[in-house]
Amino acid sequence: MLQEIRDRAQGWIAWVIVILISIPFALWGIQSYLGIGSEPVAAMVNGVEITERTLDSRFQRFRQQLREQLGSAYRPEMFDDARMREEMLNRLVREELLQQTSEAIGLRAGESMIQATILGMSMFQKDGRFDQQTYERALRLQGLSSAGFEDRVRRALVSEQLAQAVAVGAFITDHEFSESQRLMKQTRELSYFVIPSADFALDGGISDDDIKAYYAANESAFISPEKVKLEYILLDAETAGGTVNPDEELLRGYYENNEDEFGLPEQRQASHILIQLAQDAGQAVVDEAKSKIEALAERVRQGESFADIAKGHSQDPGSAAAGGDLGFFGKGIMDPAFEAAVFALREGEVSEPVRSSFGLHLIKLTGIKAGDVKPFEEARGEVEAAYRKAEGERLYFEMAEQLADLSYEDPASLEPAANALGLSIQQSDWLTRDQAQGIFAKPKVMASAFSEDVLQERNNSELIELDGTSSLVLRVLEHQQASTLPLEEVRDRITETLRNQRAEEQTQAEAGKRLAEIRSGSSLTQAAGSYAVTGPLTVARNDTQLPMGLSSTLFRAEKPLADAVTPGSARLAQGDYAVYVLTGVIEGSVDQADVQQQTEGLRRKLGRDFYEMVLADLESRADVEILLKPDSE
Repeated sequence: MLQEIRDRAQGWIAWVIVILISIPFALWGIQSYLGIGSEPVAAMVNGVEITERTLDSRFQRFRQQLREQLGSAYRPEMFDDARMREEMLNRLVREELLQQTSEAIGLRAGESMIQATILGMSMFQKDGRFDQQTYERALRLQGLSSAGFEDRVRRALVSEQLAQAVAVGAFITDHEFSESQRLMKQTRELSYFVIPSADFALDGGISDDDIKAYYAANESAFISPEKVKLEYILLDAETAGGTVNPDEELLRGYYENNEDEFGLPEQRQASHILIQLAQDAGQAVVDEAKSKIEALAERVRQGESFADIAKGHSQDPGSAAAGGDLGFFGKGIMDPAFEAAVFALREGEVSEPVRSSFGLHLIKLTGIKAGDVKPFEEARGEVEAAYRKAEGERLYFEMAEQLADLSYEDPASLEPAANALGLSIQQSDWLTRDQAQGIFAKPKVMASAFSEDVLQERNNSELIELDGTSSLVLRVLEHQQASTLPLEEVRDRITETLRNQRAEEQTQAEAGKRLAEIRSGSSLTQAAGSYAVTGPLTVARNDTQLPMGLSSTLFRAEKPLADAVTPGSARLAQGDYAVYVLTGVIEGSVDQADVQQQTEGLRRKLGRDFYEMVLADLESRADVEILLKPDSE
């Protein structure tokens, strides 16, 4: 039988079978090699994918910005990660819609615009000027390449053009302006008194029956969420690099192969005089610009001060006031034609007119900083750190693969994997699905922790990639099901809630009683009794001298008729109530000395409103599919 199969396998039938089998295997192999389908997708916008990796990256940068802005005031528990993550995904969807729309209508951002934008960013400046080292360091800290950052700037500039195009079309009529000023600058006159809820605090306790009834009616408010306590192995490039013990020979070899990392390239300082000229300018405009720059060049040749001419005639607003000084810069920063001219000059020499994407320049080389490299002995600490980093990134991928295999081969424990790789097993505190912090704040980590395989079967998780150079494997140590907290544990909370509710109810009733007295003809002072009356006051909208809650109620109240008042009450913070009488309304008027500024402010606000309407319209007509699940990443 086997011989018969073998004989038949030599003919054309065998070749057909081999080809048919080979095609799907070949396609599967290509797909695996290219990574097709391997990148989880968070959303689709008109067929364009927004990957979970992109969402993760933006979300982590946002959290880092929060930490930097708030400093020591930053508290992770202040922020709902799940909600912020959802907002970030919505923002990415909008950005993609804006990018698609901008490209569809032909908006573009040229290289010169991108370069000028980056050069003007204060975060990359030192002593008021762009600094290449600061720029490169900032990008490294964000995990970005120059090309990636420039692409991000390009996308932002293109989207900004659309926003500006929409905003510039907004206008406001004289009638709309006068009406807005009438309302916004309106002031109101009132007197009021406050009834504190503390005056009606219960002397006795709350009955046990009332506590039980409240507990029974609000059980959902006293749920203890499902919790897990985890143990895990965290692997990152830094940890992997820490396992490396380089000797002197290795470090010297690394130093010799990467000398440029341990020194400064040559930098040059230049001043320039710019006559602006668009790249697509007509010949007449070009000739006029050339005449101007030639005339200025002649004045320089005649011995006039280059700096004085730059101050008086340069059309570069960023450097003219400084005599055209651009500070020190290295290669790869300036316009290519400008840069080539600078690095071709000798110190003190002035160039012939140079055409760049910005216009025509006269350039004077005012200083040269020669490049230098630190000796090995001086740079040894930096060399070792750089070597460990490079080796750590290389080893990370090897160790991550081993960690994945080892934790899978022995799914009931993390110890074999930890021992084999020389890594430590760490433990978490109690964690819920949506209240985790740090590395556990990533939805895919908690999704894995609460998955059936990890939570119910008590297996090790798969290797979870946190970012490009860090990952972890986890397992559940302890588990608590969601449950209703026992009555005795929440009794004090319920008692306090009921006391506050009843005090507020009585305060509201008392305010209503005294308000009725005013409507029956009593004065505010008579109705106030022992409570202190404040006023009369004349206040503008959102006046800070009024208690919170009173201002918004006051400006919604009807205008009083002639020789009459409009009484009312307003709930304040902590359940207090204010009783007031509105005695007069003074309409706002247009300040002729400030009309232009105020009109422009209103126009900008209207432009922003229009822009939001455009975004809403784009979203309503777009094919947007959110694929990210609330409990996964």
